[in-house]
Amino acid sequence: MRTRQRDPEGDPATEYPPLPEALVVPVYDNHTHLEIEDGVESLEPREQLDRASSVGVRGVVQVGTDLATSRWSAELASHEPRVLAAVALHPNEAPALVEAGSLDEHLVGIHELAGRPRVRAIGETGLDFYRTQDEAGRAAQIRSFEAHIEIAKQRGLALQIHDRDAHQEVVATLRRVGAPERTVFHCFSGDAEFAKIISDAGWFLSFAGTVTFKNGGPLREALDVIPRARILIETDSPYLTPMPFRGRPNSSYLLPHTLRAMASHIGTDPSMLAAQISSNTELVYGHWDDEPVTPPPGPFDPHPESGGAGDPDWQG
Repeated sequence: MRTRQRDPEGDPATEYPPLPEALVVPVYDNHTHLEIEDGVESLEPREQLDRASSVGVRGVVQVGTDLATSRWSAELASHEPRVLAAVALHPNEAPALVEAGSLDEHLVGIHELAGRPRVRAIGETGLDFYRTQDEAGRAAQIRSFEAHIEIAKQRGLALQIHDRDAHQEVVATLRRVGAPERTVFHCFSGDAEFAKIISDAGWFLSFAGTVTFKNGGPLREALDVIPRARILIETDSPYLTPMPFRGRPNSSYLLPHTLRAMASHIGTDPSMLAAQISSNTELVYGHWDDEPVTPPPGPFDPHPESGGAGDPDWQG
């Protein structure tokens, strides 16, 4: 586990919001980070999953951002039936790995993890030109992104893309290398025009709590122009908490707020949208019960003293 870094003055830790009204038709959270603790009193992964189950979020995709969290994600998914895993090196990891001469070694580790049961996606990978602005760093990100695309295709897995201030470069890379059959733009951050480019290519757009924000107009306009068969939903928790709880810790159990806001905007019943999104999610990642889980190696322990990236929540 690791703790979310907050500014104690400008962004202090607060309590988790209350449970929302349960959805009638369940959905999946296709992007979350259960390994990150947040809030005045943090919630352990099992508690977060229990809360999610109680409000109609039937499963999550737990996403890695480096080799350690990817191992953690794959291990958690192997023991928890409500979790599938995505494994990758975040684009912001790439420059330092290239400089250290260890990118290829880490990519081998991701390729190996991608073959584990219940690992269904390569992600989050992509390009982040907001935090990386020098040419060498951007070249490192592109090299890493291209390698992840190839791993997804070799393993027959979905691809989850992190795209920040790099829309055109991400699309150009996918077209140059060849996108996997199931490609998802995690936490879609573009406008209606970019949404059309993605959906016309047959890729998926995953909407987070940002679609509920006051400044989320372009995201809501994107919803208006894409087929509902291309829509996914996520929390990216513990970040991007939907309204009316923006700024407080996020968790998969808050997904109904985002779902209902999206349904209201496009003028449909929440249950109808939930059914469509659940179908889309299973098309991308498969069913959560396709592969059995194995019993954990020991009793549940939310704070294993000797635990690490490969020992998420059980003491063995």
